[in-house]
Amino acid sequence: MDPKSPDDRPEAAAPQPLEWRFAQVFGERGAGEDVQEVDIISAIEFDKSGDHLATGDRGGRVVLFERTDARGNASRTELERQDYSVPRHPEFRYKTEFQSHEPEFDYLKSLEIEEKINKIKWGQTANNALFILSTNDKTIKYWKVQDKKVKRISVMNLDTSQSADNGTTSSSSTSSSRGLPNGGSSEKSYNCANNDLPFPPGGYASLRLPVVTGQELNPVARCRRVYAHAHDYHINSISNNRGSSFCRGLTI
Repeated sequence: MDPKSPDDRPEAAAPQPLEWRFAQVFGERGAGEDVQEVDIISAIEFDKSGDHLATGDRGGRVVLFERTDARGNASRTELERQDYSVPRHPEFRYKTEFQSHEPEFDYLKSLEIEEKINKIKWGQTANNALFILSTNDKTIKYWKVQDKKVKRISVMNLDTSQSADNGTTSSSSTSSSRGLPNGGSSEKSYNCANNDLPFPPGGYASLRLPVVTGQELNPVARCRRVYAHAHDYHINSISNNRGSSFCRGLTI
C-alpha cells in the first residue's frame, strides 16, 4: 500500500460540539435573574466578509464584535468546493458599542417612538473604516466606525502626586507618572489662589516638555447621516444596494 495514499493520512481532529442555548441578552444569566427589557437583542447582522458582527438591542445600542481566530487564505468558493468542515469554530471579541437611537415623541400624532433597533445593515468598508445603517421605527442613521490614535504623555513639571481633599488624584511629575490622553487636561487650575497643587518655593529651575509614552487605537463611532421624518409608517427592514442608496420596508 502506498504510504502517501489518502487512506493512511491522519484525519484532522474534529472540533468540539457546540452547546446550543437560547439567549436574548449578552452574558451569563441565572435561573431566577430578571432580564431588563432594554438589554434584549432585537437585531443582528454579519458583514460581507464574516469578520465583523453587529447587534442592536431594545435600548437603542449597537454593539460591534470582530473575529479573532486566524483565517485561511482560501476564498469562500474554494472552501465550498473542498466540502469539509472547519477545524475550529470562529471566535469573536468585543470591539465597541455606541448609542444609536434615543426615545422620541411625535407631538403631531401623539405617538411615542421607542429606541429599539429594528434592523442593521453593513456598508462597504473604506479606508479601514466600518459603515453601518441602523434604524428604529422612524429614523435611519448612517454610522462610521474607525480606529483613532490616542497618545499618552507623561514627564510633567507639576508634581500632582498629592491628592486633594475631594479624593481627586493625579499622576506624578516623574517619568513613572501615568499618561494622560491626548488633548486632555487636569481639572485643576494652576493659577488659582486656592490651588491644591502649589508651586515649590522659588519656582521650577527648568521646564520639562511632555513625553509621548505610547499610543493606543480606540474605535470611535460617528453619525454621518440622519434620515428622519420621511416615513408615515413604521420601518420594518432596510437593504443597501450599491452602497450609495438603500431601500426600506414599511409595516402597513
